[in-house]
Amino acid sequence: MGGPYWSAKDAGAWSIPKGEPQDGETDIAAARREYAEEIGAPAPDVDYELFGEFRQTTGKLVTVFVAELSAESSESVVFVESNDFDLEWPPRSGIIRQFPEMDRAGWFPLGDALDLVVKGQVGMMKSLMERLGSTDLA
Repeated sequence: MGGPYWSAKDAGAWSIPKGEPQDGETDIAAARREYAEEIGAPAPDVDYELFGEFRQTTGKLVTVFVAELSAESSESVVFVESNDFDLEWPPRSGIIRQFPEMDRAGWFPLGDALDLVVKGQVGMMKSLMERLGSTDLA
């Protein structure tokens, strides 16, 4: 994730693109929009399947979609640039600065993703591993 709180972190600091649906927007449309906003490029043009709803440790309920990409397709998906958010930084300074919502993106084996994602999303990764029948974390 982007911003000063996450700048020196790697393990436990990555997140899937996510956000709230806008009025009248379907969950899949919101997921595709959020991907584009946070990654800076459109979501891959493939069929997405509803994977389920997962409650994060913050209490936020996240609706997750999955898709299978070929090796060639996944290589063409790159991080371009994220949208920005405003944050008072340093804290209690009265100075409002803009930071990218995401500062980088990457594709990882599921085992690596388990170590990289924020604590609230580990359950999503474990469920995906179960669904895929994967016991190999590498």
